[in-house]
Amino acid sequence: MLDHLGPVHYAPGEAVGAPDHPHRGFETVTYVLEGGFEHLDSHGNHGVLSPGWVQWMTAGSGVIHSEMPTKELLEKGGNFHGFQIWVNLPAKDKMIPPRYQDVPPENIPWFESADKQTKIKVIAGEVEDVKANIDTHTPIYFLDLRTTGKYALHIPEGMDAMVYNYHPNAILVGQEKTKVNESQLAIIKAQGEPVEFEAADGDSSEKKEARVLVLAGTPIGEKIARHGPFVMNTVDELRQAFIDVQTGHFGEIPGSFERMRATDEANAKRRQLGKE
Repeated sequence: MLDHLGPVHYAPGEAVGAPDHPHRGFETVTYVLEGGFEHLDSHGNHGVLSPGWVQWMTAGSGVIHSEMPTKELLEKGGNFHGFQIWVNLPAKDKMIPPRYQDVPPENIPWFESADKQTKIKVIAGEVEDVKANIDTHTPIYFLDLRTTGKYALHIPEGMDAMVYNYHPNAILVGQEKTKVNESQLAIIKAQGEPVEFEAADGDSSEKKEARVLVLAGTPIGEKIARHGPFVMNTVDELRQAFIDVQTGHFGEIPGSFERMRATDEANAKRRQLGKE
């Protein structure tokens, strides 16, 4: 799953998030461009994701977490823009212990081309000699590619890949130079040959910067059974996940009810002040 969050502007008290909810069998990857999230989970993890941060959470055998707007965004309002990607786990790893990788922007490497026209944020995978710091359970590429020129990106043979344009300026992809506009997604079947990316908008002397997410992975090749917040291999495993949540096996986030009630009351006051 690829969920493009925003871009949106919130007035004070308007920002929304995802209160306490469970996951099992896969990984959630949150990437923030503007604004921020505060993360809490039933395994005691806590983090505040500001612009440029990445949270790579392996739900594994089960976790309850919340992703809510930061205190600053709730109180003052502002812009929010980001993404959440769901990454499937193979059957052998679906019940591993949950893991939380909270990575600030200074720990996420950038690749820059020799002509200085292309920069790539390497969240997962590698670009030439630049390797990501995030550990993944299966071979994955998660790149934020920005270019005002041309660049040929190597994607390993056998990977399935997609390119998502999240920016107003278009980009040309592949030998066919397929034009990918804002909010469009292109599918690539990697053949081991470099995939060409070229900024499409602007004149020949000065191209406008194109920005895309490049996501690639090796197919797991297993049956998938998914429902709501769970991604498993069989319907029986889905049923068991629901039972385990209902019987408390996923745990809980301490003080969650009181926290949500206080947040709702504070937001209602901010919205009322905004109307006055």
